[in-house]
Amino acid sequence: MPRTIWSGAISFGLVTVPCRVQSATENHSIQFHQYHLEDMGRIRTRKICEIEDREVSSAEIGKGYEYAKDQVVAISDEELRDLPLPTAKAIEIDAFVAADDIDPIRIGEGYYLAPDGQVAAKPYKLLRQALARSSKVAIAKYAWSGRERLGMLRVRGDAIVLHAMHWPDEIRDPAEVLPPPVDVSEEEIKGALALMESMSRDDLEGDDFKDTYTEAVAKIIESKREDKPLPEAPEPEKPGKVLDLMAALTESVQKAKASRGEDADVHELPKPKKTAAKKTTAKKAPAKKTAAKKTAARKRRSA
Repeated sequence: MPRTIWSGAISFGLVTVPCRVQSATENHSIQFHQYHLEDMGRIRTRKICEIEDREVSSAEIGKGYEYAKDQVVAISDEELRDLPLPTAKAIEIDAFVAADDIDPIRIGEGYYLAPDGQVAAKPYKLLRQALARSSKVAIAKYAWSGRERLGMLRVRGDAIVLHAMHWPDEIRDPAEVLPPPVDVSEEEIKGALALMESMSRDDLEGDDFKDTYTEAVAKIIESKREDKPLPEAPEPEKPGKVLDLMAALTESVQKAKASRGEDADVHELPKPKKTAAKKTTAKKAPAKKTAAKKTAARKRRSA
C-alpha cells in the first residue's frame, strides 16, 4: 500500500468527496551513495549554520524568505498549511474539458485519488462514472508545498487519477527551437507515414519497453561483487549522414518490417517525381533556336 501524500477532499459543486492522494508510479532505478574512494567511507551532507559555524539538527531548521539582503522572514509549516485559500484543504474542480484539448506538455506526475472512508465511496464512484461517460477530464486547483497548483482529474480503470499540470505561463514558447525554413516534398511525407505505419503497435509491453539501463548497471554491480570480468559493452552504431532522405526512409521501413518478421519489400513508398527537370529542359530548347536565328539575321544584314 503506497503511503498517503496528502489528504483532503474533492470539491465538485456542492458535492464533497473525502480522499487521500497516493503516488501512482514507482521508481525502480538503482540508487547510488557517495563514498570516499580511499577507504570507502560514506560521504554525507552536513547542515552548518553560517553565523554560529556549527552543525544544526533538522529540528532547528525552518523555512524563510529573504525579503532584503539583511532581512529574512521566517515561515512555518503550520502557516503554509493554514493559507487563506479555498484549495488549501480541497481539490477544487473549476471546469470540464475534452482530453484532446489538453497539450500533453502541460501534464506532469500522476497520483491516485483514494476515497477516504465509507462515506466517500458513493460520491467517488459518481464522479468517476460521470467522467468516464462524458469522455472529459476535470481541471482543478489545489495547494501543496506552499503553492497553489493546477491539476487534471481523469479516469484510469476504476480509479480517479490526479495529474499535476503546469500553469500556462510556465510553458516556454517553442519558436526558439524551430529549425530554419526548409521544403519537404509530398513524397517524403508519405515515406515518413509509411515508416510510422511499419512501426505501429497496439501496446507498450514487452522487451522493447523495459529499462535496459538499470539491468546493465545491475550486471556491473554483480560482476564487481563477485570479482568477475565486467560485461562487454556493445559497439554503438554510428549514425550515418542522411544524403538521400527518401532512401533513408525506404531502408528504415525495410528494417522495421524485417525486425517484425514481415515482408521487407517496400512497395508503398513513392518515387520522387522528375517532372520539373523535364519542363526546365523543354523551356531551354526554344531559347537556343531563337538565339541562332538572330545571329543568322545579323550576318545577312552585314553582308
